[in-house]
Amino acid sequence: MSDWRLIQLETFDAFMNMAIDEAILTYRMRNEVPNTIRFFRWKPSAVSIGKFQITQNEVQIENCQKLNVDVVRRITGGGTVYHDSESEITYSVTANKQELGTQDITSIYQLIYKGLVEALKTLGITADFQQGNAKTCPNLTVKGRKISGSAQTHKNGTVLQHGTLLLDIDLQKMFTLLNVPWAQDCMQIVNIAEKKHTSINTELQRKISPNEVQKALISGFQTAFNTELKETQLTEQETALARKLCKEKYSTTEWNLQGNTDTNLISSQRAI
Repeated sequence: MSDWRLIQLETFDAFMNMAIDEAILTYRMRNEVPNTIRFFRWKPSAVSIGKFQITQNEVQIENCQKLNVDVVRRITGGGTVYHDSESEITYSVTANKQELGTQDITSIYQLIYKGLVEALKTLGITADFQQGNAKTCPNLTVKGRKISGSAQTHKNGTVLQHGTLLLDIDLQKMFTLLNVPWAQDCMQIVNIAEKKHTSINTELQRKISPNEVQKALISGFQTAFNTELKETQLTEQETALARKLCKEKYSTTEWNLQGNTDTNLISSQRAI
Protein backbone atom coordinates (compact mmCIF):
# COMPACT_ATOMS: atom_id res chain seq x y z
CA MET A 1 0.00 0.00 0.00
CA SER A 2 1.02 3.62 -0.45
CA ASP A 3 2.10 5.75 2.50
CA TRP A 4 -0.63 6.69 4.95
CA ARG A 5 -1.10 9.90 6.90
CA LEU A 6 -0.79 9.94 10.70
CA ILE A 7 -2.50 12.49 12.92
CA GLN A 8 -0.82 12.19 16.32
CA LEU A 9 -2.68 12.05 19.62
CA GLU A 10 -4.73 15.19 20.26
CA THR A 11 -7.57 16.17 22.59
CA PHE A 12 -10.87 17.87 21.72
CA ASP A 13 -14.42 17.88 22.98
CA ALA A 14 -16.85 15.31 21.62
CA PHE A 15 -18.33 17.60 18.99
CA MET A 16 -15.03 18.56 17.41
CA ASN A 17 -13.75 14.97 17.54
CA MET A 18 -16.71 13.75 15.50
CA ALA A 19 -16.50 16.76 13.18
CA ILE A 20 -12.84 16.08 12.41
CA ASP A 21 -13.56 12.45 11.55
CA GLU A 22 -16.32 13.48 9.14
CA ALA A 23 -14.11 16.15 7.57
CA ILE A 24 -11.35 13.60 6.92
CA LEU A 25 -13.91 11.21 5.43
CA THR A 26 -15.25 13.93 3.14
CA TYR A 27 -11.86 14.84 1.70
CA ARG A 28 -10.74 11.20 1.46
CA MET A 29 -13.85 10.46 -0.63
CA ARG A 30 -12.76 13.28 -2.94
CA ASN A 31 -9.30 11.73 -3.13
CA GLU A 32 -7.80 15.01 -1.90
CA VAL A 33 -6.07 13.49 1.14
CA PRO A 34 -4.43 10.09 1.70
CA ASN A 35 -5.67 7.23 3.83
CA THR A 36 -5.47 8.52 7.39
CA ILE A 37 -5.05 7.17 10.90
CA ARG A 38 -5.86 9.55 13.73
CA PHE A 39 -5.51 9.17 17.50
CA PHE A 40 -7.50 11.32 19.91
CA ARG A 41 -8.88 11.79 23.41
CA TRP A 42 -12.01 13.46 24.80
CA LYS A 43 -12.20 16.44 27.14
CA PRO A 44 -14.54 16.56 28.89
CA SER A 45 -15.55 12.92 29.01
CA ALA A 46 -18.37 12.01 26.65
CA VAL A 47 -21.00 9.53 25.66
CA SER A 48 -21.34 8.82 21.95
CA ILE A 49 -24.38 7.13 20.45
CA GLY A 50 -24.74 5.32 17.16
CA LYS A 51 -26.29 7.12 14.22
CA PHE A 52 -29.59 5.26 14.41
CA GLN A 53 -30.05 5.16 18.18
CA ILE A 54 -32.60 7.13 20.22
CA THR A 55 -30.64 9.28 22.66
CA GLN A 56 -33.23 9.30 25.43
CA ASN A 57 -33.38 5.49 25.39
CA GLU A 58 -29.62 5.07 25.66
CA VAL A 59 -28.35 7.88 27.88
CA GLN A 60 -29.12 9.18 31.37
CA ILE A 61 -29.08 12.77 30.19
CA GLU A 62 -29.53 14.40 33.60
CA ASN A 63 -26.55 12.49 35.01
CA CYS A 64 -24.45 13.56 32.03
CA GLN A 65 -25.37 17.18 32.69
CA LYS A 66 -24.54 16.90 36.40
CA LEU A 67 -21.16 15.30 35.71
CA ASN A 68 -20.24 17.60 32.76
CA VAL A 69 -20.22 14.73 30.29
CA ASP A 70 -20.90 15.58 26.64
CA VAL A 71 -23.37 13.60 24.55
CA VAL A 72 -22.80 13.34 20.80
CA ARG A 73 -24.27 11.33 17.93
CA ARG A 74 -21.80 9.61 15.59
CA ILE A 75 -22.22 9.14 11.85
CA THR A 76 -21.24 5.51 12.36
CA GLY A 77 -23.57 2.76 13.51
CA GLY A 78 -23.11 0.60 16.58
CA GLY A 79 -24.06 1.15 20.18
CA THR A 80 -23.60 3.67 22.96
CA VAL A 81 -20.06 4.22 24.26
CA TYR A 82 -18.67 6.06 27.27
CA HIS A 83 -15.39 7.86 26.51
CA ASP A 84 -13.42 8.70 29.65
CA SER A 85 -11.13 11.71 29.36
CA GLU A 86 -8.28 9.98 31.19
CA SER A 87 -8.65 6.28 30.49
CA GLU A 88 -9.08 5.78 26.75
CA ILE A 89 -7.39 6.30 23.42
CA THR A 90 -9.68 6.52 20.45
CA TYR A 91 -8.46 5.86 16.91
CA SER A 92 -10.04 6.50 13.55
CA VAL A 93 -9.08 4.88 10.26
CA THR A 94 -10.32 6.51 7.05
CA ALA A 95 -9.36 4.67 3.89
CA ASN A 96 -10.27 3.88 0.30
CA LYS A 97 -11.67 0.34 0.30
CA GLN A 98 -10.06 -0.55 -3.00
CA GLU A 99 -6.68 0.24 -1.49
CA LEU A 100 -7.54 -1.99 1.47
CA GLY A 101 -8.03 -4.83 -1.00
CA THR A 102 -11.52 -5.81 0.15
CA GLN A 103 -15.10 -4.58 0.04
CA ASP A 104 -16.28 -7.01 2.72
CA ILE A 105 -17.25 -5.23 5.92
CA THR A 106 -16.11 -7.97 8.30
CA SER A 107 -12.80 -8.32 6.47
CA ILE A 108 -12.22 -4.57 6.83
CA TYR A 109 -12.93 -4.79 10.55
CA GLN A 110 -10.52 -7.69 10.84
CA LEU A 111 -7.79 -5.89 8.90
CA ILE A 112 -8.06 -2.76 11.03
CA TYR A 113 -8.23 -4.76 14.25
CA LYS A 114 -5.02 -6.48 13.21
CA GLY A 115 -3.32 -3.17 13.96
CA LEU A 116 -4.67 -3.21 17.50
CA VAL A 117 -3.76 -6.88 17.95
CA GLU A 118 -0.19 -6.12 16.92
CA ALA A 119 -0.08 -3.08 19.23
CA LEU A 120 -1.29 -5.06 22.21
CA LYS A 121 1.18 -7.81 21.42
CA THR A 122 3.96 -5.22 21.63
CA LEU A 123 2.68 -4.28 25.09
CA GLY A 124 2.60 -7.93 26.19
CA ILE A 125 -1.13 -8.63 25.76
CA THR A 126 -2.67 -11.31 23.53
CA ALA A 127 -5.98 -10.22 22.02
CA ASP A 128 -8.50 -11.99 19.80
CA PHE A 129 -10.77 -10.64 17.05
CA GLN A 130 -14.47 -11.33 17.57
CA GLN A 131 -16.56 -11.18 14.40
CA GLY A 132 -19.73 -9.97 16.09
CA ASN A 133 -23.25 -10.54 14.81
CA ALA A 134 -26.36 -8.70 13.62
CA LYS A 135 -26.70 -6.94 16.99
CA THR A 136 -23.05 -6.47 17.94
CA CYS A 137 -20.22 -4.86 15.98
CA PRO A 138 -16.95 -6.80 15.77
CA ASN A 139 -14.66 -6.21 18.72
CA LEU A 140 -11.43 -7.27 20.39
CA THR A 141 -11.22 -9.40 23.51
CA VAL A 142 -8.56 -10.56 25.96
CA LYS A 143 -9.34 -13.88 27.61
CA GLY A 144 -12.94 -13.42 26.58
CA ARG A 145 -13.31 -9.89 27.96
CA LYS A 146 -13.79 -6.89 25.67
CA ILE A 147 -10.93 -4.37 25.48
CA SER A 148 -11.81 -2.55 22.26
CA GLY A 149 -14.98 -1.78 20.33
CA SER A 150 -15.59 0.11 17.10
CA ALA A 151 -18.11 1.20 14.49
CA GLN A 152 -18.02 1.97 10.77
CA THR A 153 -19.64 4.00 8.04
CA HIS A 154 -19.15 3.40 4.31
CA LYS A 155 -19.58 6.08 1.68
CA ASN A 156 -18.51 6.36 -1.96
CA GLY A 157 -15.94 3.58 -1.74
CA THR A 158 -14.45 4.91 1.50
CA VAL A 159 -14.66 3.53 5.04
CA LEU A 160 -14.43 5.37 8.33
CA GLN A 161 -13.89 3.16 11.35
CA HIS A 162 -13.38 4.68 14.75
CA GLY A 163 -13.00 2.75 17.95
CA THR A 164 -11.77 2.68 21.51
CA LEU A 165 -8.83 1.11 23.27
CA LEU A 166 -9.28 1.06 27.05
CA LEU A 167 -6.32 2.02 29.21
CA ASP A 168 -8.49 1.71 32.31
CA ILE A 169 -12.19 1.41 33.00
CA ASP A 170 -14.61 2.92 35.53
CA LEU A 171 -17.71 0.78 35.18
CA GLN A 172 -19.59 2.47 37.99
CA LYS A 173 -19.30 5.87 36.31
CA MET A 174 -20.08 4.35 32.90
CA PHE A 175 -23.36 2.87 34.04
CA THR A 176 -24.30 6.02 35.91
CA LEU A 177 -24.44 7.59 32.44
CA LEU A 178 -25.86 4.80 30.28
CA ASN A 179 -29.38 3.37 30.41
CA VAL A 180 -29.71 -0.35 31.11
CA PRO A 181 -33.49 -0.81 31.46
CA TRP A 182 -33.39 -4.34 32.87
CA ALA A 183 -30.95 -3.51 35.68
CA GLN A 184 -32.46 -2.85 39.12
CA ASP A 185 -29.53 -0.62 40.08
CA CYS A 186 -26.11 0.49 38.81
CA MET A 187 -24.15 -2.10 40.77
CA GLN A 188 -26.12 -4.98 39.28
CA ILE A 189 -24.89 -4.16 35.80
CA VAL A 190 -21.40 -3.27 37.08
CA ASN A 191 -21.01 -6.74 38.59
CA ILE A 192 -21.97 -8.34 35.29
CA ALA A 193 -19.87 -5.96 33.19
CA GLU A 194 -16.73 -6.65 35.25
CA LYS A 195 -16.76 -10.18 33.84
CA LYS A 196 -17.14 -8.94 30.26
CA HIS A 197 -14.71 -5.98 30.05
CA THR A 198 -11.03 -5.43 30.68
CA SER A 199 -8.35 -2.80 30.07
CA ILE A 200 -4.65 -2.49 29.35
CA ASN A 201 -3.87 -1.50 32.94
CA THR A 202 -5.84 -4.47 34.26
CA GLU A 203 -4.04 -6.92 32.00
CA LEU A 204 -0.56 -5.49 32.64
CA GLN A 205 -1.18 -4.83 36.34
CA ARG A 206 0.39 -1.41 35.98
CA LYS A 207 -0.50 2.03 34.68
CA ILE A 208 0.56 2.79 31.14
CA SER A 209 0.84 6.22 29.53
CA PRO A 210 -1.24 7.23 26.50
CA ASN A 211 1.96 8.03 24.61
CA GLU A 212 3.29 4.51 25.18
CA VAL A 213 0.04 3.07 23.85
CA GLN A 214 0.06 5.40 20.85
CA LYS A 215 3.62 4.32 20.01
CA ALA A 216 2.51 0.69 20.04
CA LEU A 217 -0.54 1.51 17.91
CA ILE A 218 1.55 3.29 15.29
CA SER A 219 3.80 0.24 15.01
CA GLY A 220 0.80 -2.09 14.93
CA PHE A 221 -1.00 -0.24 12.15
CA GLN A 222 2.16 0.02 10.08
CA THR A 223 2.43 -3.77 10.31
CA ALA A 224 -1.26 -4.36 9.58
CA PHE A 225 -1.34 -2.13 6.51
CA ASN A 226 2.24 -2.82 5.38
CA THR A 227 2.86 0.90 5.11
CA GLU A 228 4.73 3.76 6.67
CA LEU A 229 2.70 6.34 8.55
CA LYS A 230 3.74 9.89 7.70
CA GLU A 231 3.05 12.33 10.53
CA THR A 232 1.28 15.48 9.39
CA GLN A 233 -1.68 17.72 10.19
CA LEU A 234 -5.13 18.29 8.77
CA THR A 235 -5.26 20.42 5.67
CA GLU A 236 -6.68 23.94 5.91
CA GLN A 237 -9.77 22.73 4.05
CA GLU A 238 -10.34 19.84 6.48
CA THR A 239 -9.89 22.14 9.46
CA ALA A 240 -12.38 24.65 8.07
CA LEU A 241 -14.94 21.93 7.35
CA ALA A 242 -14.46 20.39 10.81
CA ARG A 243 -15.13 23.74 12.48
CA LYS A 244 -18.26 24.21 10.38
CA LEU A 245 -19.52 20.70 11.13
CA CYS A 246 -18.79 21.14 14.82
CA LYS A 247 -20.77 24.37 14.98
CA GLU A 248 -23.66 23.58 12.66
CA LYS A 249 -24.10 19.83 13.22
CA TYR A 250 -22.39 18.10 16.11
CA SER A 251 -23.01 20.83 18.70
CA THR A 252 -26.72 21.00 17.97
CA THR A 253 -29.57 19.37 19.83
CA GLU A 254 -31.24 18.66 16.45
CA TRP A 255 -28.44 16.25 15.54
CA ASN A 256 -27.74 14.80 18.95
CA LEU A 257 -31.37 14.25 19.95
CA GLN A 258 -33.18 13.72 16.65
CA GLY A 259 -30.37 12.72 14.32
CA ASN A 260 -31.02 15.51 11.85
CA THR A 261 -29.93 19.09 11.28
CA ASP A 262 -31.37 22.25 9.84
CA THR A 263 -28.82 23.38 7.27
CA ASN A 264 -29.62 26.99 8.17
CA LEU A 265 -29.02 26.43 11.85
CA ILE A 266 -25.86 28.03 13.19
CA SER A 267 -25.34 27.09 16.82
CA SER A 268 -22.28 27.05 19.03
CA GLN A 269 -24.09 25.81 22.12
CA ARG A 270 -23.10 22.50 23.64
CA ALA A 271 -25.66 19.81 23.00
CA ILE A 272 -27.91 18.49 25.71
